[in-house]
Amino acid sequence: MSEEGVDLGKRRFLIAATSVVGAAGAVAVAIPFISYMLPSARARAAGAPVEADISKLEPGQLIRVQWRGQPVWILKRTEQMLKDLESLVDSLNDPNSDVEDQQPSYAKNKYRSIKPEILVAIGICTHLGCSPTYRPEVAPEDLGPEWKGGFFCPCHGSRFDLAGRVYKGVPAQLNLKIPPHRYLSDSVILVGEDEGVS
Repeated sequence: MSEEGVDLGKRRFLIAATSVVGAAGAVAVAIPFISYMLPSARARAAGAPVEADISKLEPGQLIRVQWRGQPVWILKRTEQMLKDLESLVDSLNDPNSDVEDQQPSYAKNKYRSIKPEILVAIGICTHLGCSPTYRPEVAPEDLGPEWKGGFFCPCHGSRFDLAGRVYKGVPAQLNLKIPPHRYLSDSVILVGEDEGVS
């Protein structure tokens, strides 16, 4: 076969153009398959960290945010609440938070928090998954004279102090879980991510 009269520049251009169009077509066909294997936006959002603005949180007030489909409580404790935590140690099942998977290492302290006055906890009872109620009042009639405020689970009667530590002799045996979290500023907490995550 003779190549006389063939424009080699035109041939190279046509081969390159055909290759580019073919590659673009292959990518266009592959995108739906790859997209199908990735998690949906809803699934990504369900596990995504959540910001909580605590700038207007008053002492003794609790706010709730959702993270991974779970209620997360953010409580600003008063000075009295912090003092009362000390007096409860003998009444608690795990006062020193020895069960390590119940909180990140930076929350393994008597307050179970980064800053003593702010508690961040998952609001799900560790017994059977009910959501306890916030009961800040001291010595209410239904909880008795020893109650110094905390969380009461109405499903089966489990009790937790204002650090989320479980009392002895109740159905729940574990403290409330403390989620990973960090401060983006003095007034914003990021729930679901801590300093170890970049």
